[in-house]
Amino acid sequence: MSEITFSDIGVADIDELLPLFLGYRVFYKREPMPEESRAYMTARFQAGDYTGFFARIDGKAVGFAIMSRTFSSGVMKPLWLLNDIFVDPSARKAGVGAALMAKVDAHARATGAARVDLFTARTNTTAQSVYERAGWQRDEVFYRYMKTL
Repeated sequence: MSEITFSDIGVADIDELLPLFLGYRVFYKREPMPEESRAYMTARFQAGDYTGFFARIDGKAVGFAIMSRTFSSGVMKPLWLLNDIFVDPSARKAGVGAALMAKVDAHARATGAARVDLFTARTNTTAQSVYERAGWQRDEVFYRYMKTL
C-alpha cells in the first residue's frame, strides 16, 4: 500500500480539485455544474474563505478536505467548519478518509481552535462511521436550524 501524503489547496490547484469536487457534488445528488463550481471554488480560495488539503497516493490527488474558519462567543475561540470532505471511489477503503480527518484535526489544533464542526447527510452512514472512529461525536444537545433564502 502506498503512503498517503498531503498538500495544501490554493487557487493554483483549482483545476486539480475540480474533478474531485464534481464527484463530491454528484455524491450528494447535486448537478456537477463544472463552470459554476470552478468559479465558486476560485472565489472562495482567492478570498481566503477556505483552507483545504489534498490527500495524495503516489502523487495523485484522491481526496480533499475543505474548511472555513468561524468563531464561537461561547468558548471565545476560533472554530473550523469542515465544509467538504471527499474521497474518490477508487481510493476508498484505503484509509484516506481517516487520514484526512487526522489532518483536519492537526490543523485545527495548530491554529488554536476549540473544535471542528461538520454536517453530513443522515443517510451517509459510511462517513459517519469514519467520523466516529476518529473520535467525533454526534451532537445530541443542539438542533440545527436553517432558512433557505
